[in-house]
Amino acid sequence: MTEPLDIAALSGVEQLRLGLKGGFVAPIARTVGFDLTEVEEGRVVFEAVPTAAVYNPLGSVHGGWIATVLDSACGCVVHSTLRSGQTYTTLELKTVFHKALSAGTPVRAEGRIVQAGRRAAFAEADLKGLDGRLYATATSTCLVMER
Repeated sequence: MTEPLDIAALSGVEQLRLGLKGGFVAPIARTVGFDLTEVEEGRVVFEAVPTAAVYNPLGSVHGGWIATVLDSACGCVVHSTLRSGQTYTTLELKTVFHKALSAGTPVRAEGRIVQAGRRAAFAEADLKGLDGRLYATATSTCLVMER
């Protein structure tokens, strides 16, 4: 009999790589409709195609949907830098909306680590169409803690 995998014993990047293999998908990814497609320490990529179900009253993708995808990219890139036994929480997220986004437009959110320290980590992410068009950017500050 195989022992169950102790997720907490893995580094952050190892935990995220499990998601690429289908070992774990965060419920928010299913709810909002995005997929983690690339993971390395200090860089992650999510892909999504928003639907009209996430439209605002103005007839474009709601900023909350965009902010959720960018928050996930910023948070997961911080997660990718964690050692075994560490966790984090977002302290601040700033989102800038550059262009309206329409349903059916495939997008990629790329998160990059700016600086990861012992107690704080700083990340940035952008949301672009596959044609390179910039829809939104975000920066985030996270608190890093021991479990």
